[in-house]
Amino acid sequence: MRYAMAVDTKKCVGCSDCVVACQLENNVPIGYCRDWIVESTAGTYPELELEFRSERCNHCANAPCVRCCPTGASHIVEGGVVLVDPDACIGCGACIASCPYDARYTHPDGYVDKCTFCIHRVRKGQKPACVEVCPTKCLYFGDLDDPNSEVSIMLKTRDYKTLIPEAGTDPQLYFLT
Repeated sequence: MRYAMAVDTKKCVGCSDCVVACQLENNVPIGYCRDWIVESTAGTYPELELEFRSERCNHCANAPCVRCCPTGASHIVEGGVVLVDPDACIGCGACIASCPYDARYTHPDGYVDKCTFCIHRVRKGQKPACVEVCPTKCLYFGDLDDPNSEVSIMLKTRDYKTLIPEAGTDPQLYFLT
């Protein structure tokens, strides 16, 4: 089992419903976020392309945040989901510094926090909160080892990219192009 998410950049409108759903579902403090919207412009005027991306932790198979954590607070659980144990985290920030995706923050209570792919929901057979609320249905989640999962089907039938592939992290967050 390898959980992954794909974001359809042709359908995302940058509404931030995913961000709000995550904040509510996970009791994220005001002023912080586990996911966010990026607006990217490419090209030269008048031929510009605008892309919206819902970004979050990439749940890397080769996660530098896990390798550098001195206490083991950052760890990988079944399905390849990268988690942080707040009780074991000392808030040193090594994982924040090592993440090429800027996907972690220090929670006001002193531990590092990040997207969990809503593993508490997934274990109950539910979708992550962001996927559940997306009005344009641009977020796909599932098991890459299941050829019939939404995410597997999208990655087989569409072109996609990952962010910063040269980092060698083997991210499990894909952007459909």
